[in-house]
Amino acid sequence: QVQLVESGGGLVQAGDSLRLSCVVSGGTFNWYGMGWFRQAPGKDREFVAAIAWSNSGDYADSVKGRFTISRDNAKNTVYLQMNSLKPEDTAVYYCAAAPKPFRLVRTSSDVGSWGQGTQVTVSS
Repeated sequence: QVQLVESGGGLVQAGDSLRLSCVVSGGTFNWYGMGWFRQAPGKDREFVAAIAWSNSGDYADSVKGRFTISRDNAKNTVYLQMNSLKPEDTAVYYCAAAPKPFRLVRTSSDVGSWGQGTQVTVSS
């Protein structure tokens, strides 16, 4: 099972940008589908973005055009670049990995491993 460690969260103002990072260990990173989810207070955890081993990306409608997911296989790291942040983006963001290689991540049930989460707070 892979281990995931996120970083990069913080407190920003509306319109600002942040980049989250997730370092992966314990698996053949190159072939794993990866994703980002978030959970706001009192709400369910929701899908934000995913990236396949082929580098194709998928996004929730709420972040499309503002967030970009990418991966650096040489560094075993997946990133989430968040631009034009809004107060409604405030949440704990979780990195997620598929349970096996060549599996995509799109819902919580697709996830094999979670990171510990990093807080993103956007003030208005």
